[in-house]
Amino acid sequence: MKRNKIALAGAALLVAGITALAGCSSGSNPKPSSDTGSNANIDPTAIISANGSEPQNPLIPTNTNETGGGKILDAMFAGLIGYAADGSVYNDVAESIKVDDPQHLTVKLRKGVKFTDGTEVKADNFIKAWNYGALAANKQLSSYFFEDIEGFVSTDEVYGSEGDLSGLKKVDDYTFTIALNKPASDFAQRLGYSAYFPLPDSAFKDMKAFGEHPIGNGPYKLAGADAWQHNVGINLVKNPDYDGPAKAKNGGLNIKFYASQDAAYADLTGDQLDVLDAIPDSAFATFESDLGKRAVNQPAAIFQSFTIPERLKHFSGEEGQLRRQALSMAINRDEITKVIFEGTRTPASDFTSPVIDGWSDSLKGADVLKFNEKKAKELWAEADKISPWDGKFQIAYNADGGHQAWVDATVNSIKNVLGIDASGAPYPTFKELRSKVTDRTIETAFRTGWQADYPGLYNFLGPLYATNAGSNDGDYSSPEFDKLLSEGISATDPKEANADYQKAQEVLLKDLPATPLWYSNVVGGFGKKVSNVKFGWNSVPIYSEITKSK
Repeated sequence: MKRNKIALAGAALLVAGITALAGCSSGSNPKPSSDTGSNANIDPTAIISANGSEPQNPLIPTNTNETGGGKILDAMFAGLIGYAADGSVYNDVAESIKVDDPQHLTVKLRKGVKFTDGTEVKADNFIKAWNYGALAANKQLSSYFFEDIEGFVSTDEVYGSEGDLSGLKKVDDYTFTIALNKPASDFAQRLGYSAYFPLPDSAFKDMKAFGEHPIGNGPYKLAGADAWQHNVGINLVKNPDYDGPAKAKNGGLNIKFYASQDAAYADLTGDQLDVLDAIPDSAFATFESDLGKRAVNQPAAIFQSFTIPERLKHFSGEEGQLRRQALSMAINRDEITKVIFEGTRTPASDFTSPVIDGWSDSLKGADVLKFNEKKAKELWAEADKISPWDGKFQIAYNADGGHQAWVDATVNSIKNVLGIDASGAPYPTFKELRSKVTDRTIETAFRTGWQADYPGLYNFLGPLYATNAGSNDGDYSSPEFDKLLSEGISATDPKEANADYQKAQEVLLKDLPATPLWYSNVVGGFGKKVSNVKFGWNSVPIYSEITKSK
C-alpha cells in the first residue's frame, strides 16, 4: 500500500534526458481521448459533474496524498510535465528538462505562465515549494518525494531537510538545476506528480489559509471564495489564463463529495452525475449491462498482494521460500477474480502493472503465480521435511475496506489445496491494521498493494522490496535484487533499465517477499450527455478533455 501514492500508466522512462524531454516543445499536446470535431451541439461552457470525496487535509500539494484532494489539485495546478491518458509524458510548465546524467538535471520554464492571482510562475516558485515540502519541521506527508535531492537527510531523529535543499540551484528566473544524492535516471519522469507543483509567493504568507483557497496555475480554478463546501463538494471553473497543452474543453467541474459509492452510482444512472470513477461492488454484476457503451472496465496501475514477514515461524530461509511458493500456487486467482470481483480484477503475472511500459507477462519463474494444486502440495511437503508445519495460516485485512470476500476466497483455496487451517484475520479499521504492520507487531500475513506515483517499473519495486526501503513491510533484503535495481535506476537507456527491472523481478518471483494476487481495474461510467470521456493512468478521468452537449 503505499503512502496513498497514485498509479500511472504506460509511458517510457524519461531517462537519457538529453532527448527525453528537451525535445518536447512547450506547446506539444497530450494525446486526446478522441477527436471532438466541429460538433455544433457541444457546449464549451458546460459544467461537468463528477464524483469525489472530502479531502483529508487543506489543499497543499506536498501535504495531499489521497485521491479526494489529489484529483482537485491535479485540476487546479500544472507541473513541469503532465501525463496523458495513456501515461505518455508531455511538457507543461517546462520548456525542457535536460538530464545531464542520472544525478543532474537542468530545467527551463516557459515564460509567461501565470498563477490565477496574476503572478508569473518562475524558478523560485518551484524551488521554494519543494524546499517547503522537504523541510522536516513542516511535516508534509509527501516530503519523501524529495529524498533523492541533495540536502535531504534521513536519520532516526530527522526525516526531511533541516534547511533549503542544497541540490536545487537557481540559474535565472526561468532556469534551475537539480542535483541528486544518488543516481535516479527516472527522476524527470516523476515531475508531473502533485508534490512537485509550484506555489505562488502568497502561499508562504499563510499556508493554512492557502490550503483552504488554493491558487493554482492549471486548467481550472476555484469558482469563488465559497467554492469549497466542506463535505458537500467543490466547484471549479475553466482558467482562462491557462495556455498549456491540457486546456479545458468544458466550462468547469462540479466535484460532488459522496458518502457512498452506491449513492454516486444512483445519481449516474438517474442522469444526475456526468462521470463516475468508482462503481460500487454492489453493481459489479450489472453496471456493464446498465450503462452499455458508457461503462468503463479497464486495467489500471494498481497492484494487490499479501505479505508474509520472514520473521514469522516457518517463513525464513529455504523453508519459508518453499512455503511462499506453495501458498501462491494454491490460490485460484482466475476463479476469485471472476466470482468475487466479477471480472473487475486481472490475475497478476508480475509485481508491477500491465499499463506500465516494460511490463511483461513472461518473466522467468512467473509460473509460481499460476494455480497448480499438485506442485503446491509437493512444495509444501518439501518444506515440511525441513520443519513440520503447525498452527494456522492467516491473512490480516481491514474490515472497513471491503476485503472480507476475497480474503475468505483466498484462504479457502489455500485450505482446500494444502489441507491446513487457513482463515482471514480482520482488523476493524485500516489504521489499526497498518499500525500493527508498521510497528512490526503483527504475527500473521497481511494484505498489501501499491499505486504508483509515476509511470515507471522502478516505482513498483524500489519502495517496496529494496533493503530498508520505506514501504518494505516484510523487511525483505536481497543483495542480488538490490544490485539489479541499482543498475536499472542508473541506466540511461530505457530498454536497458526495464531489462534490469525484469531480471530483478525474477529474483522476487523466487523469494516472494509479497505474493502477487491481481491488478485492479478502473471501473466507472459516464452519462448520456457527455463525450470524449477517457480514464487515465491514475484511474481518474481526463476531465479537461470531456465535452458535454447542450
